[in-house]
Amino acid sequence: MREGPGPGAHHPLPALNLAELIGDRYWVDIVAFSPGEQLLLYTDGVSEARDHTGQFFPLPDWMRRQDLEHPGELLDQLHRDLLRHSGGRLDDDIAALALRRTDAPDQGAVGAEG
Repeated sequence: MREGPGPGAHHPLPALNLAELIGDRYWVDIVAFSPGEQLLLYTDGVSEARDHTGQFFPLPDWMRRQDLEHPGELLDQLHRDLLRHSGGRLDDDIAALALRRTDAPDQGAVGAEG
């Protein structure tokens, strides 16, 4: 970003406020997240990845077949399988976050009381 007046100068944009996009229409879901369970959060680039025939990536079936314990391994496998499904080219950006809940006590976690 180049600051200042004149041609080519850029001014910072205000932060994106997602609440303005959805207005007052939103909901909160609360679900159990037990020790040993894994949670995968992802963008539409993951769920809408298509193969050469236009078929979407079968994410629910894919998740049922996974038994990887480490979230990083799950994300690596997801990326490989998305590329394989789409013929090596993704038409949209993807983002994914995998979390696994353990029953181990917190050790130095930010905000953890001990």
